Amino acid sequence: MEQLHTERLQISLMTLNDGDLLFELDQDPAVMQYINGGKVTSEQEIKDIYIPRLAKYINPERGWGLWKVSLKEHPSSFLGWILIRPMYFFTLSPSYSDLEIGWRFKQSTWGRGIATESAKAVMEHLLATQQNIKHFSAIADEENLASINIMKKLGMKYIEKLSHPDVEGDVDVVLYSKDTNKAN
Repeated sequence: MEQLHTERLQISLMTLNDGDLLFELDQDPAVMQYINGGKVTSEQEIKDIYIPRLAKYINPERGWGLWKVSLKEHPSSFLGWILIRPMYFFTLSPSYSDLEIGWRFKQSTWGRGIATESAKAVMEHLLATQQNIKHFSAIADEENLASINIMKKLGMKYIEKLSHPDVEGDVDVVLYSKDTNKAN
């Protein structure tokens, strides 16, 4: 399996057998605050919802999936993940040249630049190995200023406020995007 490395981090695609790591991460209400209001995820939800959803878009050849992030000096550590999949994947019109990037990390990593460092490494890897990526895009709750700050550090610009494309009901998010053809 392909591994990426930064100065501090080791990054590799998760598998469908990593449900225990997803469960572990989602047990902190602060981590889940801007995902669902702070409700922790049950093991059953991981098994019945999260893993089947991941199975629909995981594609190692294209770099789609959840990229597991660990400390380089402690490879068995699990800090969080970076999401990569086509934007609007679970709609009738996914955008295969616009990759959605997202992240979820343990509180112990917050404010240390780990999400930005790992997201940047994954983006650079995909641009070096894939031909048709025109944009990287990210969405977040407009009150999630930490995630919005990461988007800005990745060179993304505010595009618009929209209804979350992946959630039933009216859940507004902000969309940020980066054109990969421009030098930023």
